[in-house]
Amino acid sequence: MREIKSICVYCGSSIGADPRHAAAARALGAELARAGVGLVYGGGAIGLMGVLAKATIAAGGVVTGIIPEFLDDREIPFAGATDLIVVKDMHTRKRLMFERSDAFVALPGGVGTLEELTEQLTWIQLGRHAKPLVIADIAGFWRPLLSLFAHMHNEEFIREAYDVRYLVAERVEDILPMIFAAARHAPEISETAITERL
Repeated sequence: MREIKSICVYCGSSIGADPRHAAAARALGAELARAGVGLVYGGGAIGLMGVLAKATIAAGGVVTGIIPEFLDDREIPFAGATDLIVVKDMHTRKRLMFERSDAFVALPGGVGTLEELTEQLTWIQLGRHAKPLVIADIAGFWRPLLSLFAHMHNEEFIREAYDVRYLVAERVEDILPMIFAAARHAPEISETAITERL
């Protein structure tokens, strides 16, 4: 069984149009703190990132923010994080987020969130790691992407031998139970290749 000590959450640096997304980020932060699971995220103080991090801290949790220095003005680093790491570039940010996390969650977000999510899905597909990944389909946000995955599968661009493995949660309260259950059955895979590649 893989022990889940910290979870990386990808999410938007904007708040989004639907208030259910911010409510989900707030609820997930509280859930992480209650479970004693640390949050690893992009380090911003605004948008869903800020809501998530502040809720985790407010509930007594531990937050590790990792932000590139060039995003200081755009995402505004969260000074209240337990540990705020400022790095030189996006590649370093993504490598550290991967190394410090035992699982991944994708809340709603924009192109950056999508890029981080699909990168992890690719690594899982290629057998580079077996850390659990949950797509939090809050209010159906990720449904178009999930439909695209199904379309890719039907068109045989995702072959059975290289299936994309992920979990989908429509409610925040299902996310951690899904991750803990997946961790109990996760195969051990060497993750050296990913670290070296990044």
